[in-house]
Order: sequence, then structure tokens, then C-alpha cells
Amino acid sequence: MAENTGGQVIRKKKLKVYVIGSLRNPEVPKLSQEIRKLGFIVFDDWYAAGPEADDKWRDYEKARGHTYQEALKGLAADHVYQFDLKHLKECDIAILCLPAGKSGHLELGYVIGKGKIGYILLDNPERWDVMYQFARGVFLSFEELKRELISFKKNYIEEK
Repeated sequence: MAENTGGQVIRKKKLKVYVIGSLRNPEVPKLSQEIRKLGFIVFDDWYAAGPEADDKWRDYEKARGHTYQEALKGLAADHVYQFDLKHLKECDIAILCLPAGKSGHLELGYVIGKGKIGYILLDNPERWDVMYQFARGVFLSFEELKRELISFKKNYIEEK
């Protein structure tokens, strides 16, 4: 969609949000649906692997006699990694939906390190962490995050 603002053409694009979280967190698909309703493209397809995906991968690799380090170099691990990395590279915004583990925190760090927008949606405000200051915003509720996303989307423009 393009609009003319006094001689300057501004193109607005549909923003892509990568929802980061735990395979065991049932809130991930619900959060993703709510974000889609706001008009964003949302990537959460990683969630389809199911809550035991990492455990099943570990058990499979152990049954083959592989160490963790060897398993990380295997085809299965590489395919999953490349799948997620592709979408992390494509996203404009990442939202870490807690609770999440080490992978989720690494993914958010990657996105922020690339200069993209990273948000955190807390699940337990009793656990504090000063390093969450790397994120553009830390939210106690979806309603707070929703207001931020709407505001960001409204003000986001890409000059052509």
C-alpha cells in the first residue's frame, strides 16, 4: 500500500511478528491469533512440532549413540535450526512469550542484536531480570502489549 504525503511516497508494509516461546506453552497459539487480528503476519509454525519435540529428538540421537555435540551437527537439528533462523531473519518484531527456555532467550537476543524490535510478555512478574532492558518493552499483560503493537504499527513507515 502506498500513500502520497506532499510529494513523498511512503510505502507501508505488513509487519511480520515472530512469536517466541516454549513448545510446552499453550498460550503461544492464542497469543499468535490475537496478534493476527491486529493485522500482522505472525510466524509461530515452530509450535506445530509439539510439546515433546526436543525430548524426542534427544532420545532419538541418544539411541543412535550420539552425544549432544554430535546431535547438534545432525541433519534434523540443522533443518529445525535453519527453519527458525529463516523466519527470525525475516521478522520485523519478535515477542518472547514467557515462560520460555534458553532457546527462546537466544532467539530474542539474536533479533535484538540484528537491530530489530523485541518485546517480552511476562508470565510471572515476581521473577525480575535486569537484562530484560535489552527489549524495547516488557509487558505484564497482552492488553499492554496490544496497545504497543497498535501504536508501533500506526507509526511504522518505510520510505521508498
